Amino acid sequence: MRILNSELECVAVKPSQYPPEGIKEIAFAGRSNVGKSSLLNLLTGRRKLARVSGSPGKTRTINFYLVNGEFRIVDLPGYGYAKVSKSVSESWGKMMEQYLENRSSLAGVVQLVDIRHAPSALDISMHEYLRYWGLDGIVAATKADKISKNQLQKQIRLIRQTLGLSEEDRVIPVSALKRTGADELLEEMERLLKG
Repeated sequence: MRILNSELECVAVKPSQYPPEGIKEIAFAGRSNVGKSSLLNLLTGRRKLARVSGSPGKTRTINFYLVNGEFRIVDLPGYGYAKVSKSVSESWGKMMEQYLENRSSLAGVVQLVDIRHAPSALDISMHEYLRYWGLDGIVAATKADKISKNQLQKQIRLIRQTLGLSEEDRVIPVSALKRTGADELLEEMERLLKG
């Protein structure tokens, strides 16, 4: 799949603000500062489609991007950012739950984890949650440029083991900086959209 055009269609905090159902959607979920915005910009070939920030916790809304006029990429708020109040982080959690549990257009979720570290307790609970709802299966291991080629397979094994992934689950190392892994991830997304 090639992404030829993409645009921010809608910014929402509650279901009444979502764009109409009917077009398949793939959501991106990951901890704050895992590189979601950078990855979305890499996939779409647009440097500033999603705002990249050095400070975590910037995405506080659900952002719907219309891609090729055919499907949507949905950017969910980053989870686990310590510097926001408990009530704010709970409201993000409720916002994501409402979307993930009730959106019939949702074809699947790409979960992002930082390849440099073992998945955190929050990553594990997010993965278990996605598995429960049948939305798991693709993990994008970001910041792959930060580790050596020798470490790569070891870290992928660690991610698979920590998240309890099955043989069918995919872990795709990606680097927005080196522009690697995007084609493989787009192939998986295409498979989701056709499924």
